[in-house]
Amino acid sequence: MVVATMVAMAPFPSAAETPSSPASGAAVTLAESKRMAFERNWDLLAAKSDVDVSLAEEIVAHEFPNPTLALSTSKISVDGKSAATRSGNGLWDRSYDTVAAINQLFEIGGKRSSRQASARAGTEMAKAQFADARRVLEEAVAKAYVAAVGAEANGRILGESAGSLRREAQIAGMRLRAGDISRADESRLAVAAERLDVQAEQAKAAAVTARVALEVLLAVDDPKGKIVLADGLDQLAGSTPPANLETPPAARPDLRAAQAGVDKATADLRLQRALRIPDPTILAQYEHEPPDQPNTIGLGVSLPLPLWNWNRGAILAALAARDRAETELGKVRAQIAADVTTARQAYEEATRRWQRHRSEIQPRSARILETVEFAYKRGAASLVDLLGAERDDNDVRLATVQAAADMATALASLESAMGVADATRSPP
Repeated sequence: MVVATMVAMAPFPSAAETPSSPASGAAVTLAESKRMAFERNWDLLAAKSDVDVSLAEEIVAHEFPNPTLALSTSKISVDGKSAATRSGNGLWDRSYDTVAAINQLFEIGGKRSSRQASARAGTEMAKAQFADARRVLEEAVAKAYVAAVGAEANGRILGESAGSLRREAQIAGMRLRAGDISRADESRLAVAAERLDVQAEQAKAAAVTARVALEVLLAVDDPKGKIVLADGLDQLAGSTPPANLETPPAARPDLRAAQAGVDKATADLRLQRALRIPDPTILAQYEHEPPDQPNTIGLGVSLPLPLWNWNRGAILAALAARDRAETELGKVRAQIAADVTTARQAYEEATRRWQRHRSEIQPRSARILETVEFAYKRGAASLVDLLGAERDDNDVRLATVQAAADMATALASLESAMGVADATRSPP
């Protein structure tokens, strides 16, 4: 049964089945990024190995102690006299004392059941820790993906604004030749466009850095930031949130791991208390000693006398370990409640901010910029008005991108706090 469980807990593909690197040029969605991370991430592979180790320890706990075989021959004459008997001088007929004995240790007092219970709890704890590592990895991948998409969006916005100002600079050049504006105004437009170009390059560099961080989570062998992202910020921010946001999670993996830790510590304490009871060793032997009684059998029992050592130190240590595990369980419960409250508040605030930017602030800013550009081209607005409107619109568009990224990030944090698996989510 335990071996079958080990096979079932091995979801990772072999080297031949491992998917190709996501940096091959094909666009990758957030869902595909999570799947790749679940299959390739080094930390998750290490957590899976811990599960295999705990399953092996559970197998050991179910194994029975091996018996001990003892063979001995004594009363061999060394004074030169013949050891022959009246029956003859064969080796088996000589008056040697030959003994074959088997000793078997039997654990009593609940030691074996306590050891097995501890091993089972250890396996449950390792499985829960693996699930929690997957939960944390899913959140990290989502945040890295959103950060990369947001950085790319910032670069596009700044690049578009720089292009718009360059077009305005070309118009300003014609107006300069016509005598409508001064050379200082034309130079200010060119400088503003160059400034936005520099900021766009910085944003592009930040996007490469964000993509590299994502590729590290996906275990890309040579991360260079070449991964292509398929999902946009609007799609990520518009994903369906977890249901029952007011209901605290009842079975988050780290809570299950902490509970399994308490169960394991309790079983270990029972084991240490049971070790005060001596375990008997049963002896069965066959003895061959001709000529009087050539073949005899014997039975015996031995056990240690608990005179000096009552295992008090180990019991106190196990008791302290159980108390610490119970304290950790209480801490995890409080941390989960704090995580859910914080993530819910952040998600609701980011949702309101993103919706307001998208439906009210950004459209109004775009209309203002369009009006100022129209007026500037006809000489009804100054360069200061144009640059101010362009700067304000940039700030609003960047703030809208940040609000969408914050909402998508808050959604990932909320799902992680609620312990919602990606497979249970509704598609956007």
